Amino acid sequence: MTVSSPSLNTKRGMPVTIITGFLGSGKTTLLNHILSNNKDLKVAVLVNEFGDINIDGQLLVSMDETMVELSNGCICCTINDDLVDAVYRVMERDDRIDYMVIETTGVADPLPIMLTFLGTELRELTRLDSIITMVDAETFTPDHFESEAAFKQITYADVTIVNKVDLASSDQVKTLEEYLSSIKAGARILHSQQGQVPLPLILDVGYNNPESYAELVQEEIAQTAHDQHHGHEHGHHGHEHHHHGHEHHEHHHHHSAHLDNDGFVSIAFESDRPFHIKKFEHFLQNKLSKNVFRAKGILWFEESELRNIFQLSGLRFSIDGEEWRTPPRNQLVFIGRHLNGDDIRQQLTACLA
Repeated sequence: MTVSSPSLNTKRGMPVTIITGFLGSGKTTLLNHILSNNKDLKVAVLVNEFGDINIDGQLLVSMDETMVELSNGCICCTINDDLVDAVYRVMERDDRIDYMVIETTGVADPLPIMLTFLGTELRELTRLDSIITMVDAETFTPDHFESEAAFKQITYADVTIVNKVDLASSDQVKTLEEYLSSIKAGARILHSQQGQVPLPLILDVGYNNPESYAELVQEEIAQTAHDQHHGHEHGHHGHEHHHHGHEHHEHHHHHSAHLDNDGFVSIAFESDRPFHIKKFEHFLQNKLSKNVFRAKGILWFEESELRNIFQLSGLRFSIDGEEWRTPPRNQLVFIGRHLNGDDIRQQLTACLA
């Protein structure tokens, strides 16, 4: 499926699509689908990681200069000037950029991200096209790990993609759709396997309605003007990694406390030594905390010459081999609630050859 650039109404500013969705729902898979099928469209990608290692960026099919990484933190907590500056960097490029897609972390609250486009100087340059929320048909439940972020992702979705429908029963999918519609009246719901959806259904659709957020936008504009006159320091703490405050006009009026409320942390592990396959499998099956909801990484095994892509979502995990493009090393990220980082790192160190 291709999207032809003449159909884009660029006079209204560069269209922006935000892909959100809870941990392991398939956001990077959808983004790869877009990048692989956007033949007539020059797409700039902003990828945000909740963690110290950018794994998703390494897994994208199009790793070129049109991708900007917003790493080391949840995008809606550190967004402010970082996001505004990143958008400017993309728009100031010499070559033509038709479209921007932003992939948030799985624990992001979409509202502050939306307000950055609707309530700052970006509203003159960009057009927020839609918020796409990915939902895992197999694992999503109404209390979804008691996550405020997961609830907000559904609430603010312009399009909800129920992904992995091949892993769920038809009754499960029907019940999930009824729940989604109860949270978001008139929700636009699409089904997908492996994030495969026709791109004209999700790109340049014009679904986002700024008038719906007019009151919040006015608050954001007023707060931005206030911050530009008075420097503000703002820091966000409480994770394994910390985001340090910095001065400048930060649009933090709608700063989200959901990470504190949800208790999510990100644990990173890196090593220049390979793992033993058997030891790593034993760790996954017998040692890994049940509070890990998502894990991903690049694995190097002593017994294999391949670069192994590791994905874990809930109880499922996969390891797929491909050729190394860089010197071999291990890079892993674990995301969950109330995790003991030292314990996880010690267990992983014990798996090394």
